[in-house]
Amino acid sequence: MADFGGTDLGADDIVAPQALTQTTKEKLKQIVARIERLEEEKAQLTADIKDVYGEAKTLGFDTKVLRKVIRLRKQDRRERAEQEQIMDLYLAALGEI
Repeated sequence: MADFGGTDLGADDIVAPQALTQTTKEKLKQIVARIERLEEEKAQLTADIKDVYGEAKTLGFDTKVLRKVIRLRKQDRRERAEQEQIMDLYLAALGEI
């Protein structure tokens, strides 16, 4: 648990701003600033990825399938093979294949 420069607090205790030491306040500000910066970077990356999918669509690629390809490539080969076997089993049980 974080050290707020005071005593141990229970779940029902409220931490008043004056209970934080100056050093702890500065650390908190730095952490919040880092998180905000990372959130901005994440938003920019999300926009960039959307642009790339748009480019792929313009070139005639099926973006749904492309997203599935990206998701599958993230998986371990064994895990992917196992999931495919299970999916085939389920489809066969349903009479789909």
